[in-house]
Amino acid sequence: MQSVAQKIQAAQMKSATVDIRSGDTVRVHQKIVEGGKERIQIFEGLVIRVGRRKSLTQTFTVRRIASGVGVEKTYLIHSPNVLKIEVVRRSKVRRNYLSYMRNLTGKSARLSNVDFDRQAVNAVQDDVVEAEEERIAHEHSDQHDEIAAEAKAQKEEAKAEAAALEPKTEAEKLEAQPVERAEAKAPAAEQNKE
Repeated sequence: MQSVAQKIQAAQMKSATVDIRSGDTVRVHQKIVEGGKERIQIFEGLVIRVGRRKSLTQTFTVRRIASGVGVEKTYLIHSPNVLKIEVVRRSKVRRNYLSYMRNLTGKSARLSNVDFDRQAVNAVQDDVVEAEEERIAHEHSDQHDEIAAEAKAQKEEAKAEAAALEPKTEAEKLEAQPVERAEAKAPAAEQNKE
């Protein structure tokens, strides 16, 4: 019989997750909310640690060098903000915690790659995550459509106003011309002959 805590944890866990190991190079798609807007940020780097496997609080730490500075992010694998995890490359390592990678740079930081079936590893389908990605993409397209529709309406209004101000018949066109231009069309007066 499950306890109340186990039932709550089971409800919060994702139905399927990617098998992440230390030494993998992963691309993490994270949902970020800024004010009223949402966007997806991608963080790619080396997994240096995986902790608390098979639990709701399973974490993994991703490290990358950005502008010469080492940046590490720790993610909860079952977090609703972690939309998608792609394994890009898999390397051969013999530890779970690759803390020694912090001191290595350049060629010494390279790990030997292992062949793996990339499509099979990344084929995890989670309906909730896909629905969330679709919703965010749909919101962005809706906002874009609304902005485009407003711009189109403004252009049409400007054209209608310009058409209303333009004279339509020849008589109206002549009346609309300045007096000087109308005088210029009249025959020239004879100049004094000496």
